[in-house]
Amino acid sequence: MKTFSLKKEEIKKDWILIDAKDVVLGRLAVFSANLLRGKNKPNYTPNQDCGDNLIIINADHVHLTGKKAKEKIYYRHTGYPGGIKETNPEKMKSKEKSNEIIKLAIKRMIPKGPLGKQQLSNCKIYSGEKHSHEAQQPKKIDFFSLNTKNSKR
Repeated sequence: MKTFSLKKEEIKKDWILIDAKDVVLGRLAVFSANLLRGKNKPNYTPNQDCGDNLIIINADHVHLTGKKAKEKIYYRHTGYPGGIKETNPEKMKSKEKSNEIIKLAIKRMIPKGPLGKQQLSNCKIYSGEKHSHEAQQPKKIDFFSLNTKNSKR
């Protein structure tokens, strides 16, 4: 039995829509990262971008469990000495950067490198209901029905 390796010409990408309203952030990030990498498909190949295109709407209504909204800290560095900056999800939501919270969670679950950056570019995150991808006719996934723990309690 030979090992199957998917070629670039054989890749078929679908468009998938997920509503993030009252969804737990970590569970959404794991599910999204697996869709972007293509691990849900039977012809998954680790060295190809065989994942789907993903649209996430209502990013500003995502739910963080426990005290993470206030106590979780995101660090970044400006590149200058002493240039470490920190923020938390509560501050990011007040600055209307709630889509960055989801993007950071997904980014940290995808492998680093050029392939990971390409897979992350297939994810489009919108803070409201509207998105500009109706022409692609995305399939809507009901994230609540997959598991009862996916929603806010």
